[in-house]
Amino acid sequence: MSALGSSQQLVVVTTPDWNITSGTLRRFERDDLQNAWRPVGSAIPVVIGRTGLAWGDEALASSVSQPIKHEGDGRSPAGLFPLDTAFGFAPQGELSWMRLPYAALQPGSDCVDDEASAYYNTVVDRAAVAKIDWNSAEHMRQIAQYRLGVIVGYNANPPKKGRGSCIFLHIWSGPQSTTAGCTALDAGALESLMRWLDRSRRPMLVQLPAGEYARLMSAWGLPPA
Repeated sequence: MSALGSSQQLVVVTTPDWNITSGTLRRFERDDLQNAWRPVGSAIPVVIGRTGLAWGDEALASSVSQPIKHEGDGRSPAGLFPLDTAFGFAPQGELSWMRLPYAALQPGSDCVDDEASAYYNTVVDRAAVAKIDWNSAEHMRQIAQYRLGVIVGYNANPPKKGRGSCIFLHIWSGPQSTTAGCTALDAGALESLMRWLDRSRRPMLVQLPAGEYARLMSAWGLPPA
């Protein structure tokens, strides 16, 4: 996992099992790549996809019975992913504290989940596209939970059709809620997390069931969580 080797900020989400829809988020950082990870702040409750977790990369599965992520399955992706772009309703000028690239959502901002579209798994402004070739998308400015969030770099560069789309960290609807595949948390906790995230420190998200986290901890260079 060379991507983790260059990171100095790590967001760790663990759940008790593949099918559990709630878990815990912890933050870790290190001053340089030779130092050990150290915890930052306290653990935060999160909710995930309505059917749990599934591997984003089937090659990581340790058993043929483990779920593999696909479009519409209601599962959040398990694995290791970059956190590189933030979004929200506020204009850029109101977020002077933001240290991630930021996209202010427009009335026409869509996250495209239509597998047939050339824009599959990307956030685009309908007003800026020459041809709207999708029949299905999340109209992001109409979703209150997207008032503030971070794009999870899952199934990107380039997206593979059918492997899942529109994966974010965003505001939850409450501790008993679930998502369609994102990871969600309290609004205040999310803002605190986003104030900490710094693009120059190459933040990453690792998201796994606890058993898989323990299995991969040494190989991936993960901190005890």
